[in-house]
Amino acid sequence: MEQKTISPAVKNFMDEITKKASQSHADWAKVFNVTYANTLETTVKKISDNDIFILTGDIPAMWQRDSTCQIRPYLVMAQAIPEISDFIRGVVKRQFFNMNHDPYANAFNSEPNNAGHHKDHTKMTPWIWERKFEIDSLCFPVQLAYLLYKNTGRTDQFDENFVSGIRKLLNVFETEQHHTKKSEYRFERDEDRLEDTLINDGMGSPVAETGMIWSGFRPSDDACVYGYLVPANMFAVLILDYIQDIFSTILDDKKIVNQAKKIQVEVKNGIEKYGTTTNKAGERIYAYETDGLGHYLIMDDGNVPNLLSTPYLHYTAMDDPTYLNTRKTILSSENPYYYAGKFGKGLGSPHTPKNYIWHIALAIQGLTQSDKDEKERLLNNMVATTAGTNMMHEGFDVDDPNKFTREWFSWANMMYCELFLNYFDYKIKE
Repeated sequence: MEQKTISPAVKNFMDEITKKASQSHADWAKVFNVTYANTLETTVKKISDNDIFILTGDIPAMWQRDSTCQIRPYLVMAQAIPEISDFIRGVVKRQFFNMNHDPYANAFNSEPNNAGHHKDHTKMTPWIWERKFEIDSLCFPVQLAYLLYKNTGRTDQFDENFVSGIRKLLNVFETEQHHTKKSEYRFERDEDRLEDTLINDGMGSPVAETGMIWSGFRPSDDACVYGYLVPANMFAVLILDYIQDIFSTILDDKKIVNQAKKIQVEVKNGIEKYGTTTNKAGERIYAYETDGLGHYLIMDDGNVPNLLSTPYLHYTAMDDPTYLNTRKTILSSENPYYYAGKFGKGLGSPHTPKNYIWHIALAIQGLTQSDKDEKERLLNNMVATTAGTNMMHEGFDVDDPNKFTREWFSWANMMYCELFLNYFDYKIKE
């Protein structure tokens, strides 16, 4: 991707923040200057003012999830800079073009060029890079559209394509509440990596109906083990609230409001009834996955949505007892993907090598607690583990940060920026 030059307005915004930050944390400011500009400079493909494609980084495709997280920290700028507000609207419009094209797909091409995983056994089209059904791929675009409204007051993103996309989202949610009986979605991949395919002829492992929404894959793009990914369902509860607000105060569609409310109540009841278990100490915690048949996964993954991000998803408060029990559990050896070493400790993922922890997870760890000293510790750790690149990575070795995955990973860069901005009280209005 050709490197682009950021505008004077953006540069002035960055200069203001880095000047403030440099007084106490010059090393943080240096990394912020690189990472905050990098997404605008290297991942943006402008098709038109109303159609802006965002690369995830080192893969030439646009993920519905990543593209929202890549843009979220720019909402702070959008509050004061109209060109950034327009830019985000263009991203939202592309996301809803994608959603309308296929609400089951997680990643898309910039044009119908057949790039991506077209040997997969699922209903592919030339526009689709990958068709792994992940609940969060539907949630994140709604979040970005809604937060654009909350931070700027603009409503022109809520057009007919937005409405059409929301109708498809709600229909998919309802269908996947009854996955075994109603869903036609299937996915299989002919590769050795078991995490990239669904068992049971592409349907996934058996599940009982719980009120929750079935998901084929996690935000890591790895297959779910038990079908009901609890943190993704928590995220669905949040965006169903956004949908009710939009269609009762900005748009007028009581049918959509009622449909969203019904699903939301069912999902939340399902989480609280079927999505909790106990840790080794006998304390009530949220499970990462369940099937409604008595099986639970006690773990967490470095990707968002995850259990660590529960307050970030506004499903619980930071001081909620069940969340605090869950947080304590997943940030310990009871979580098989929690790693600690000489250069850091935190959440890793089955998606990356053992003993690799995620910069994204470190940022979320900071954003889900109020202790400023702890935020400072996490920012110091993130800056100290860039392996001299001044950019964040996917995962890094806790005993040798020069070993890492994904040198160019825009989502991780922007999660650092979100925590950095939060530390200096530049807040996204939610």
